[in-house]
Amino acid sequence: MKIGIVLYPTFGGSGVVATELGKALAKQGHEVHFITYEQPVKLDRFYQNIYYHEVKVQDYPLFDYPPYEVVLTSKLVDVSLYEKLDILHVHYAIPHASAAFMAREILKSKGVYIPFITTLHGTDVTLIGKDPSFEPVISFAINQSDAVTAVSESLKEETYKYFEVNREINVIHNFLCEEEYNIPKNVEKIKKEVAPNGEKILLHVSNFRKLKRVQDIIEIMNLLKDKANVKLLLVGDGPERAKAEILCRKYNLCDKIKFMGKLKDTDMVFAISDIFILPSEHESFGLAALQAMAKGKPVVSSNIGGIPEVNINGVTGFTENVGDIEAMANDILKLVSDNELYNRFAENAYQKAKEFELSRILPLYEKLYNEVLAKKHLAEA
Repeated sequence: MKIGIVLYPTFGGSGVVATELGKALAKQGHEVHFITYEQPVKLDRFYQNIYYHEVKVQDYPLFDYPPYEVVLTSKLVDVSLYEKLDILHVHYAIPHASAAFMAREILKSKGVYIPFITTLHGTDVTLIGKDPSFEPVISFAINQSDAVTAVSESLKEETYKYFEVNREINVIHNFLCEEEYNIPKNVEKIKKEVAPNGEKILLHVSNFRKLKRVQDIIEIMNLLKDKANVKLLLVGDGPERAKAEILCRKYNLCDKIKFMGKLKDTDMVFAISDIFILPSEHESFGLAALQAMAKGKPVVSSNIGGIPEVNINGVTGFTENVGDIEAMANDILKLVSDNELYNRFAENAYQKAKEFELSRILPLYEKLYNEVLAKKHLAEA
């Protein structure tokens, strides 16, 4: 089939998942058309059966803000018509679902029906979507979608809570590609360079937004500094980094904490780490935690949103209430001081992560596409 995928092309979880899904569909023989304003970061070379259509927004003096949604709609109409797409799959509700709805209605006026599926990833519901000014449009676009998916049971329930949604939402979890379960070469060598004194390596990867609670991790390190031989790697960047750096200096922890900034390839840092920390006040899924688990790393996290669907308390790691830094520090102490417990959790983490392998998730999307197209053909008959 010919599938149009609409996404945000950046390093965010939704963009990466959407791009990897498209690449996997192309390997299955489907023709995939990515439609967005910039080449997706994970689409970095030639792939068979994959095409990219750039949405160009002109800068008009009349507008304070360029009308991206309108331009995207026009591009969806154009690509759907001239590439003869069978279906559109839009990732992230704002503004992709409403643009897909408008495109579908325009195409209907031309005698063509292109169904669209909306996948909800998280902040489109949990942050932006809670703004009352967005609610009517998003509720309408979700209800008008030919099918809707959410990346966790938690996100599904939040969508029903915050929006007037009266249709079924299918849960199809995020996934990891097969290679993300492999251990790269030279791991021990790199680990020895990062932790020359045998320190256990703690890891956090995020966009350093306030809800990630990066300062909590510094506080945890302060509680651990006289109790455990640990080192912390902080990967990423964002608005809270400066505050975290100030706190690091205040506690005289800068020799134990390394701010690594943005890394295009995080495979090695996941591989050399021992424990992943995710103290967020909200996560719709917790993709970074899953990436760590795929390398056999236990996770210490908060217990909110979709995280408990990934990190099982007392099995793959520990989950604690948001802001309970004492409990999280104690959890880390347990893991670094008890090899038997650590090894058991590490193996459990890897086995749990295997449940989210792409080979298990891809058929669920293909099944959904076929169901939507079958309904379309039935309506046309």
